Amino acid sequence: MKRKHRRAKLPNTVTIDSIYEKNFLSLSSVLEAVVVDAHVLPGTNIYMLTLGDYWSSNTIDLYLHRRYYDLVDPPNGILKKAREIFLTGCYLRTAKEGCGSPRLLPTEYLVILLDEDLDDDAILIGAQFCSDSFSSISHAGVKNGVSYSLYARIESITSLEILEQCGGLQRKQITLVDNDGVKLRFLLWNEQVILANLFSVGSMLALDRPYIAIAAESALETSDEFCLEYGTATQLYLVPFVQHEEQVCLSSTQNRTQGSKLHAAADPTQGPKVSQVSLPCDSQGSIDFSNYPFQLFVADLHGKMTGISLYGVVRDVFRERETAGVIFLLKLEDSTGSIWAKLHFSQSWSLGRVSVGHTAYISGLTCSKTKQDRFELSWCETDDGASFINLSCLPALVNSSCLHKLSRLSDLSSRRNSMHICRVWIDQVDHCHVTTRFSHAPCGHFVKEMPSGAVECSFCHCDCDSEVVMRAFYLKLTLADKNTKIFAWCTGQTAMELLQISPDEFYELSEDEQVMYPSSLENERFIVALVNCKRQAVHGSRDSQTPEADAVSWEITRALKCE
Repeated sequence: MKRKHRRAKLPNTVTIDSIYEKNFLSLSSVLEAVVVDAHVLPGTNIYMLTLGDYWSSNTIDLYLHRRYYDLVDPPNGILKKAREIFLTGCYLRTAKEGCGSPRLLPTEYLVILLDEDLDDDAILIGAQFCSDSFSSISHAGVKNGVSYSLYARIESITSLEILEQCGGLQRKQITLVDNDGVKLRFLLWNEQVILANLFSVGSMLALDRPYIAIAAESALETSDEFCLEYGTATQLYLVPFVQHEEQVCLSSTQNRTQGSKLHAAADPTQGPKVSQVSLPCDSQGSIDFSNYPFQLFVADLHGKMTGISLYGVVRDVFRERETAGVIFLLKLEDSTGSIWAKLHFSQSWSLGRVSVGHTAYISGLTCSKTKQDRFELSWCETDDGASFINLSCLPALVNSSCLHKLSRLSDLSSRRNSMHICRVWIDQVDHCHVTTRFSHAPCGHFVKEMPSGAVECSFCHCDCDSEVVMRAFYLKLTLADKNTKIFAWCTGQTAMELLQISPDEFYELSEDEQVMYPSSLENERFIVALVNCKRQAVHGSRDSQTPEADAVSWEITRALKCE
């Protein structure tokens, strides 16, 4: 047997040879099999399928479940020789329990594979499954027992849910999208959930006679009008998602910054050569850059890119107010340009303190083109491969000398877009300004009291209760080295490191002691990380102004006392 297409093996797949070796088969195991023969047991009306697979030298017999008998009747039955099927939920009847070889007992959880490149399968899909759509389902049709045959792409498969309010009922949801872009949920209950082991995101699922539940007449908590379920008469067909690859040229950015010296060394008489790498595509044609071997820059971005990782400086960040869900807009800039990213959170901001001037590394980004014909990034904290690292706030920046090159304060004026690590001391303590305020613990930004008396985060724009509010420093001070002085500010752990006292301890001091406290720090030496926190005048930034966004241009993001 030769496989016509390259597709990924399903996670729980076992081989027929392994069944013989272990004399065992779990109910959750998946068989990716090919029908070698279909026949009726002599003297009975019981159908038997002889199955093989692409990895085994053995075959195994399956007692076919009666719900599939109408699909095996010769000569036009679809369950015939060379037909591929997926099945799960099988019990193994070992040779010791009967006579002869091991056999598989009937299972209801069988999916028939179709190939759109084969004429017979293409005709079946067109004739049987393309006349109905999700929009054609109606209350009258459902109540009158109309049978629907539906064809849709699997967009997502949720993890197993345990519904305690329904007596511990198990449920899995498969989100389907039809050719019109309409979404509908396909629900699996209790022992049916193992059927999801046969599906993969991006595959096309054909459902013949699914049970259609009317949400208003059931206990389903959903805004959808209908939901699909696996009924007693339902039969499933699958066109598996085949992951294609696309040849991607190494961009001019990579050739210029990383490859030019290598090309010149290899042959100085020739210009730069263009290299290519093969990257996988998802079911919607987007290219997955998660394993791209070079650093991407903003100038390299185009539509239909997923799995992107970028380094850049945060030029603006604020919450999008008039949208459903928790979405923040972040403008990221590198040496080649800038781009806006939409950050999606399941409940609330969860990345700690991020502000203008901070350097961030973000992975798991997707790039698409907006209606205004501009490229835009999106990021979801729950996606696989999604991460967000604020490099400006890493303790290792100042702890590990191998990770930084010391700058002088005089360098700041000429390189305002960079993060600088400087060795400094605290100067002019008479001008040191120390206060404590309340900040929102998840994001590190200050809160403000509204006219109504409620406390709101100036960054997240959410109501804050006492559990998520903590006292924090707001510190402005003068830093100096041998040549220059600058005025900078900080908060959080950095301010505690500079002042060498906690906000709560400082707050307990008398007013006179608070005024005198900074004098004890004069000439104390530190290694600090400095970023330019001056916000650019861009659309939306006015909404994100926070109490610390004043005339001070430099923020201290990390500090370490020099012994």
